[in-house]
Amino acid sequence: MAGTAGTPGTPRVLRAMNDRAALDLLLEHGPLSRTRIGDLTGLSKPTASQLLARLEAAGLVRVTGTSEGRPGPSAQLYDVDPGAAYAAGLDVAPGRIRAAVADITGRTVGEYELPTPGRRPAQSVVRQVTDALDGAVKAAGLARGEVHRLVIGTPGAFDPNTGRLRYASHLPGWHSPALLDDLAAALPMPVEYENDVNLVALAEQRLGAARGHRDFVLLWNEEGLGAALVLGGRLHRGWTGGAGEVGFLPVPGTPLVRQVTKANSGGYQELAGAQELPKLARELGVPDVPSGPYTEAAGELLARAADHATGPHRELLRTYATRLATGLAALVSVLDPELVVLSGSALTAGGEVLRALIQAELEELAAARPRLVLGDLREHPVLRGALEAALATTRDEVFDTSR
Repeated sequence: MAGTAGTPGTPRVLRAMNDRAALDLLLEHGPLSRTRIGDLTGLSKPTASQLLARLEAAGLVRVTGTSEGRPGPSAQLYDVDPGAAYAAGLDVAPGRIRAAVADITGRTVGEYELPTPGRRPAQSVVRQVTDALDGAVKAAGLARGEVHRLVIGTPGAFDPNTGRLRYASHLPGWHSPALLDDLAAALPMPVEYENDVNLVALAEQRLGAARGHRDFVLLWNEEGLGAALVLGGRLHRGWTGGAGEVGFLPVPGTPLVRQVTKANSGGYQELAGAQELPKLARELGVPDVPSGPYTEAAGELLARAADHATGPHRELLRTYATRLATGLAALVSVLDPELVVLSGSALTAGGEVLRALIQAELEELAAARPRLVLGDLREHPVLRGALEAALATTRDEVFDTSR
């Protein structure tokens, strides 16, 4: 019926659209004065004043001070109230769960890391998720019920048709068909689940190297090789959530891997995964190959090799670049992306030297020639992506003043 509160074009909806525009501007540019908000939104001074009074009464904005250093009387400055809502993210890996809570502005206010060694049943997973979340909530000085939404990032993906985790047999305890129901029962807030590499891509798209790009591939290399595919500005997840599981991709240069889900590996992983770098370095005669966890060893080797212009270190980078470009060539030949973002310590540790070598090799192997860049987000990018995903939905809900 025309004229109802939810009808597009009615005063309530138009006010809500102006409110959201102002809140987004405050998030991006704040603190701002009433006059500046009016200039940026095109609203008159009286309308901007009414808008700010409305948002302040709703607990969404607050006065944070006054402008200084300009002629004339000082003006009140407004900003989004950080306590309007909170969102949380979890980054789940085989040996630990990393958790964080952010306020509505995106500022991280609490972090916690829970070691999770050994194999564990589904009930233990529920306890570990709640313990990790509670640790971050406590560090933020909040209660669990104050968190508006939680996003959990895991390797693999939960099949939307069955609810079971696929492509991540190395994550014990997470494969029970009842797990999602058990977590929903244990947590008071809505919970979303997303592939960890997809979350890195989301973070890079909103905060990092892929800002402004609607078509890009993110190649991730740490514990495993993975990719995120962003097409038309949206993540492409595939029918079972398995789009981007490029570690399973058959590639030349390594024998075919059969029963890949049982092996939890595939041709591209066997060719260019981080676990191959220490072995490759020994074969090429690189001295003092580090021991210990292979992801740390790979990062150390790449960082050291990037400082050498000749010798076995440079040969290590060239060989590794060819291996990485082999799998990338298959991806870009099908997707033709505008940009490829290289992320994960087994890529970024090689810096610009490795990036340039991969770019040169890719231009030899593929007809499409996207630009390759290093990811900007180096510290806990999965967790940052989980927070960004949780914040996006939280803001849509909390900033909706049409209801």
